[in-house]
Amino acid sequence: GAERLADPGHAPGLALRLKSASRLQQVLEGGRFAPLAAADLPDGRDRALANRLVTTALRRHGHLDRALARLLQRGLPAKSGSFEAVLRLSLAQLLFLPELGDHSALFLGVEASKRDPRSRHLSGLMNAVLRRAQAEAAALRALPGEALLPDELARKWRRIYGPEAPARFAEALLAGAALDLTFKDDDPALVAELGGRVVLPGTVRLEARDRPLDQLAGYADGRWWVQDAAAALPARLLDLPAGAGVLDLCAAPGGKTAQLVRAGYAVTALDIDRQRLDRLAQNLDRLRYAATVIAADGTSFRPAVPVDGVLLDAPCSATGTLRRHPEVVWHRSALDIRSRVALQRRFIANAAACLKPGGVLVYCVCSLEPEEGEEQLRWIAGRHPELTPLPVRPEELPGLPAAARSADGSIRTHPGMSIGGGAGEGDDRLDGFFIARFRRR
Repeated sequence: GAERLADPGHAPGLALRLKSASRLQQVLEGGRFAPLAAADLPDGRDRALANRLVTTALRRHGHLDRALARLLQRGLPAKSGSFEAVLRLSLAQLLFLPELGDHSALFLGVEASKRDPRSRHLSGLMNAVLRRAQAEAAALRALPGEALLPDELARKWRRIYGPEAPARFAEALLAGAALDLTFKDDDPALVAELGGRVVLPGTVRLEARDRPLDQLAGYADGRWWVQDAAAALPARLLDLPAGAGVLDLCAAPGGKTAQLVRAGYAVTALDIDRQRLDRLAQNLDRLRYAATVIAADGTSFRPAVPVDGVLLDAPCSATGTLRRHPEVVWHRSALDIRSRVALQRRFIANAAACLKPGGVLVYCVCSLEPEEGEEQLRWIAGRHPELTPLPVRPEELPGLPAAARSADGSIRTHPGMSIGGGAGEGDDRLDGFFIARFRRR
């Protein structure tokens, strides 16, 4: 049986399906995907299945768009409540999770549509569309990988990253992200106990994860924290003496803050979001690390005295995180990116003002868009002559593929890139990041 959650008066599995549809609906309306938690579905197996259904629908969003265009001649009905979310979940199961069985996809799709007063009248259409999808499953499963990306982004990324990039990024989107951990100290015994492998100095990648995070060895006694291998690169580049005053300007949830504390700096962690700062404080507490934590706006905050270093992981389109947030590729428009570019410039200007002469700024974004990365370098050169580029030397990031190093000394990773320097298959991929470093005159 595909779904086991029973609810009085409901068909088995229906409550789980309705919860999944509600979460997917939030994302379709522009929200960020957050996995269902124990408060949503107490049973761990039900929760895992619900998250798998939603995640599959999100990763396959582009394919499902094509399927819907083929199966619904008149398009999606207007003002139909949860109809689209339920249909996408059912199609995701039918086409891409065949091991869960066709019957529950059809039956629960129709039943879920009946439970919403706004889609009740469409239960017949739901049934007809799903049965047609079942009949045409082979053709719908054969859609090309590039169809997983919006046409505009696929064209842009092909131009920037080469002809193979859209297909490789689509593979990364489907594969999802491994769990990367940054260790406080070298600990080969703990790496072995976790079933992990060192993929870059300080970063351990887990091959499989069969337990919740807080049940993994080393979590309770604060021996590591979760941080993608690419996200762990920027903090390594400040290269300041121990005791240097460092400002982490957009600090939450705190992975980079922890790295800066580990490096021996006197760290001020700043973020405008108090809830995210609470999470940062909890993470530091678990790690037994101390930093000054401040809730403030990073575009205007000034420290009492100028600092030796600023790490600016600026708010961005986050398209580089498509492996863990597949919805970002569908939620970003050119207007979104322009507004983020303007915000990043305000952060950069303030970061420069916070530095003492000779101080170091590391700027980074988890974006694949050159407007937020490479093009910001040109803007900085024109508008902030006090910031001189400080190229990253190859020996500073051992193990990073040579392709990640730009001629100007900046760093550019992307999801088609392999940590091992090879083809980037399976668990060797990275998030997309742009990193540049400057010294203040």
